Order: sequence, then C-alpha cells, then structure tokens
Amino acid sequence: MQGISGLPAILDTRRGESAKIAYQSGPDLTASTITLRFRSVREGDRIVLFRKSKDLVGLDIGSSAVKLVELKESKDGRYQLVKAGMETLSPEAIVDGAIMDSSLVVETIVRLFAATGVKNQNMAVAVSGHSVIVKQIQLPTMPEDELAESIHWEAEQYVPFDINDVYLDYVVLDPGSAGDTMKVLLVAAKKEKVDDFKNVVTQAGRVPALVDYDAFALQNCYEVNYGIDATRVIALVNIGASVMNVNILAQGQTVFWRDITFGGNQFTESLQKAFSLNFEQAEALKKGEPVAGQSRQSIEPVLRGVSEDAAAELHKTLDFFQATSGADKVDSVVIAGGGAKVARLDEVLRDKFGIPVEIMNPFRSIPALDRAADPTWLGDVSPALAVAVGLGLRKTGE
Repeated sequence: MQGISGLPAILDTRRGESAKIAYQSGPDLTASTITLRFRSVREGDRIVLFRKSKDLVGLDIGSSAVKLVELKESKDGRYQLVKAGMETLSPEAIVDGAIMDSSLVVETIVRLFAATGVKNQNMAVAVSGHSVIVKQIQLPTMPEDELAESIHWEAEQYVPFDINDVYLDYVVLDPGSAGDTMKVLLVAAKKEKVDDFKNVVTQAGRVPALVDYDAFALQNCYEVNYGIDATRVIALVNIGASVMNVNILAQGQTVFWRDITFGGNQFTESLQKAFSLNFEQAEALKKGEPVAGQSRQSIEPVLRGVSEDAAAELHKTLDFFQATSGADKVDSVVIAGGGAKVARLDEVLRDKFGIPVEIMNPFRSIPALDRAADPTWLGDVSPALAVAVGLGLRKTGE
C-alpha cells in the first residue's frame, strides 16, 4: 500500500510546534513514504523522535458545510471508515474562507459530533485561501539542524506577510549535494486565520491537534486510494463552496499549488439571479430538488454556463503551470469537493481539456465498517468528504 505523502502540516498543536516531515527512500518505499520527527523539540542535546502516533479525526470546516471522517488503521496498514457525517453551515458563517460568525460554526460542529457520536477528542482541520502560502524554494545545501535554525530567516523573502504573523513549516524535497542547492517545500499560514479555526474546535469541546492545508489533505486522500504513478502528471482539484484548490503531481511529487476564487457558490448565485430565488431555494435546486416549478432540465443551461466558466478558470491555471514548470502536459484531472458532481462538471472539463477527468472516490480503498454511515448517503456525498478523509489520515505525536 502506498504511503501518505511527505507533506508538512502547518501546525501540530500537541507539541506547540510544526511536525517536520522527511522523505525515506529504498526499494520497498514509494517516493511519498514518510518518517516523522521534530527537528526543534529537544531533550538535552538530542532531538526527540515520535514515540507514539495519535489518531486524529478529520474535521473539514468548509464555507457551506462541516464534514467529519474518522478512520481506523489495521495492522496491515489499511484503513477503514469508522464514522462519517456532514452538517450544513449557514452561508454567513464563513465567507471567502474566513470565519465571520464563530458561534454558528461552533453550533454546527457540536451538532455534527452529536449526530455521529464520535468520541475521539483530537481533530485535524485545514485552511486554504490567500492567507496560506505554499512555495517550492531552493536554498544552499546545509545540515538539518542548521536549516531548522535558519528557515525563518530564509522564509522572509518568500512570504508576503510579516514572518512573526505566520505559522511556518517545511519539508526537504531534495537535499542536494555538498556545495549545491537543496529543494525545500515551504508552507506559511497567517496565525490569525489558523487560530480562528483552532478556536472554534476548542469552543466545541475538542482538541485542534493539527492544522493542515486543504490541497495537501486532498493529496493524502488521493494517494491512499489511488496510489502514485510517477510517469503521469495529475491535477487534483478540490471544488469547495468559494475556492478551488489545485494541486498538481508530477513524478510522484507535488509540484504546483494554487487556490482559485471560484466554487459551488457561483452555481447557486447564478440560479438565484436566473429564477429570482433566495439562497436556500437555489441551493436546493442545485442539488436536484424541484423548486418554484423548475426542473433539472430547465436549469441545466444555467449550470452548464457556470461549469464552462469554471473550466475556463482551471484551464488558465493548467496553462500557467505548463508554461512555467517545464513539465509535460497534464495527463488527467481528478475532481473532488461539494461542487464535483454539479451539472456534470466532469463532462464539461473533459470536453474542454480533451483528457480524462474523474470524480474522486475517497473510499475507493477505504471500506466502511458496519453502521459507519448510510451507504446511499455516503455514495451521494463522498466527493465532498475527500479533504476530511485526507485529514483523518494524519497522525500526530503525544
């Protein structure tokens, strides 16, 4: 079974530090199999390795809903779904990825805990948007301990915020050789935004043990379910209510990230304007429910128009990737998120790009335990649970 990608968490709150992640190599290990260790947590003169790992519940706090996934890892390294649930969130609670009404978010999280009956106290959450910066940078080759000491100074030239106002993490992608340069994946997120997400989990009575980045969580979900093909360039696209997260994999590694301000809300807003509906009516209509005498057939031209706009936005991003990376063209696109199934978006993208486009199944290799969730409901909403699955795959130290 493929390992979870060696991607840095933004913050591991159980240690008060970010979890540092390094690649292994060897004949029986994939490029993304990882070891975890803290570079900056010491006892005396030695770095403390994780003695144990802690299972986390994936809690995806999105703009339109809060999703929860609890997984169980068996002795053979495979995963099973233990619990899953989703609660709709009022549209005014989170706007453009920022929490505007924390009380509404807390109430929704509490309802979700009650509905699913999850007991684990430790949550993994994720953030995205313009307050998160992900960059692949090159630095002079240096020892591990020297990099840990200097990364904040090195990061200042790449992070467009005051370095004291961000949580920072990194992973060495290629250590290089002596006198050469090394490739480092750098992640920075504004403390204010991260702390807002931590606080709503705390107020809901649970522990925000780890903060991740949406695109990384999606990649973890993809790799566990689909494996890694180092010969292909894959674009992973998470379509949320207000943002599309794009993560492109090449040669078995993540090489490009971008958040596009476009999501499922555009479909809802277009239906509101076209048929003079309120938000709730338009949401119901988007999901296929008959509203105000409108049917799926009558709204299809409106939805298809928005799908074509989404395809155009994504096409610009893929073109930019190819123009700036020197990589081969994207071989296929995998879409996930609450907007993945709207108006046969996958068909529109397939027509636009002329390459395979697939809706991600986050439970392709993760079977559900009895009574984990209603099978019909799970099949219906599974693409929307992809980030929560990726978060549920994370572990942290005690």
